[in-house]
Amino acid sequence: MKSILTVIGKDQVGIIAGVSAELQKLNINILNVTQTIMDEYFTMIMLLDQSNANANIEDIKNALSAKGKELKVDVKIQREEIFNTMHSL
Repeated sequence: MKSILTVIGKDQVGIIAGVSAELQKLNINILNVTQTIMDEYFTMIMLLDQSNANANIEDIKNALSAKGKELKVDVKIQREEIFNTMHSL
């Protein structure tokens, strides 16, 4: 199953490393990533493959949300089909 991960917050050292490390712990593969800095704000979108994840979607959401709080950024994840449906209306 594929999912979309978004990260938004004030730019600082370690955001990509922290999020990537958390994904590794969850056994989630990064398929594609784009990130940019807009003024002092960091934004990133990742396309993920969570077919081999070692946790269910709720546990994944909770782990990534906790990592976001630790990094002082907003981290959201949703299944690709839900993301596509929401953005095709």
